[in-house]
Amino acid sequence: MRLNCAALTDTGIRRTANEDSYCVREDLGLFAVADGMGGHVAGEVAARVAIEELESFVTGTKNTGPGDTWPFPFDPKLGQNGNRLSAGMTEANHQIAARIKNDDNLEGMATTAVAILADGNPPALAHAGDSRAYRLRNKELLRLTRDHSWVEEQMRAGALTAEVARDHPWRNIVTRALTGATDFQPETAKNFHMDLADRLLLCSDGLTTVLSDDEIATLLKSDRGLQPICEELIRQANEQGGPDNITVVLIDVDAL
Repeated sequence: MRLNCAALTDTGIRRTANEDSYCVREDLGLFAVADGMGGHVAGEVAARVAIEELESFVTGTKNTGPGDTWPFPFDPKLGQNGNRLSAGMTEANHQIAARIKNDDNLEGMATTAVAILADGNPPALAHAGDSRAYRLRNKELLRLTRDHSWVEEQMRAGALTAEVARDHPWRNIVTRALTGATDFQPETAKNFHMDLADRLLLCSDGLTTVLSDDEIATLLKSDRGLQPICEELIRQANEQGGPDNITVVLIDVDAL
């Protein structure tokens, strides 16, 4: 199969700086979005470090296997690509910790991350925080990730409805992110696979806090090119207030 992609990031209407970062590496099969937190400078640094370290780790492990030396124990349940994503995010978290240790101005910085790795072996999806992955298949949209956030946990516990959670004042509180903490662990999706004609979306919460899943699905069903769809997703997010940075990565799975 062949992966065609497009990506776009935008500061939004209310922000003066863009703390999002993304990676589109068709040669590696790596696609990722990071949403930095902790102030304009620090958030941007955290997101950029996460993407750069993940990209570097995936590049360096392209031809490795379970028998090779890894910085973390190899988990057979995750597969080759799942281990590469999980270890890459963990390495990025370590680098964020090192940056914070060496620069007091970066204290408190953190970032969410969501990534897909489709490199020959079965594909993998991993994330931390509230940046999301979606899949459009046969015109049906499915959210592939669950937010690591306070409101999402309350919804799963039955304490909040989706309608209340959407406008809750604590909706931006994430419960898992790359913060430099020693107990960091990304979530790697189980049974993730990609079929021909799938359309995948990775995005920061600047999109999903203002557009509903139904609105996103309508846009993803368009037969326009991927780049115009990216532009329209961001245009509509900004039209609805654009309260945060917005980043979208679109991937189409096509036949060779």
